[in-house]
Amino acid sequence: MKKNIFYIILLLMVFSGNLKGQPHPVSSLYMFDQLLINPAFSGVPVQFSTTFIHRDQWVNLPGAPKTNTFTMQSSFFKARVGVGMIFTNDKIGIHDDYGIYATYAYHLPITNKAKLSMGLQAGFNHLSSDFTMLNIRDMSDPNLFGRVTKMNPNFGAGLYYYAENFYMGFSVPYMLENKLVDIESVLSEAKQSRNYYLNGGYTFTPNPNFKVTPSILVRFQEGAPLGADINVMTSYKEIVGLGMSYRSNDAFIFLFQLRLFQNLHLGYAYDYTLSDLNQYSRGSHEILLNYRFQIPGIHKGLLCPAYF
Repeated sequence: MKKNIFYIILLLMVFSGNLKGQPHPVSSLYMFDQLLINPAFSGVPVQFSTTFIHRDQWVNLPGAPKTNTFTMQSSFFKARVGVGMIFTNDKIGIHDDYGIYATYAYHLPITNKAKLSMGLQAGFNHLSSDFTMLNIRDMSDPNLFGRVTKMNPNFGAGLYYYAENFYMGFSVPYMLENKLVDIESVLSEAKQSRNYYLNGGYTFTPNPNFKVTPSILVRFQEGAPLGADINVMTSYKEIVGLGMSYRSNDAFIFLFQLRLFQNLHLGYAYDYTLSDLNQYSRGSHEILLNYRFQIPGIHKGLLCPAYF
């Protein structure tokens, strides 16, 4: 019974009235793969880079969000052009959202050590809701039977300025406010929201073995309060890293990063929920794997930036 109640709550959250929900939640480990929030990040790692992130949100709550993302990207033409792909799956209760997006960025040199990247992305989301998973008391509602699907194309753009120790980005990765479902009822008013991201960070090097990188991400979602992540990450010899984030009115986040091999990195985040949900959930877990390698003839002689 509790499971069905939670599914219904999620249904109301996603499809009620004039709701504009966030269709692409921000990962707590986004700073290690900023392609998730900004297409202009394509090619910044220089080498061919693949990243997988799994997020298990609000552990112990039935139907709580589970998100998987997989990205791949590379630079070309002496790091002047970056291309990439983003694959996502976001599952919330009876709802599944699959996304596929291609990204492109052009990196314009500003100085010998700084570049401005201009990026675009385009693709689509396939949304599916399986109402057969619900125990429905009102059998007369025709909108709550079977499976409802929807294909939503979308596109976005971003800017990303980066130097040896500093970066700043602004992006609107999903510009179209698509309807979530095509049902001739109040549900048809539910739309995806447009999100704006502004982020930046700076790396301090107190000594050759130790680095400290404070950063911030500001999120603006139409129809919702301004949100922000304030982060600080430390690393030792670029092998192991520890950090912490504060997500406004939501969570404290503990971060961990480890370079397992020269080209393989592991990341982990634990979100301690600050809202009333912490009475029912053990927080959220997130894990990341990143692998980079040079493509002979394309990346030879090009310097790959540090992981931070």
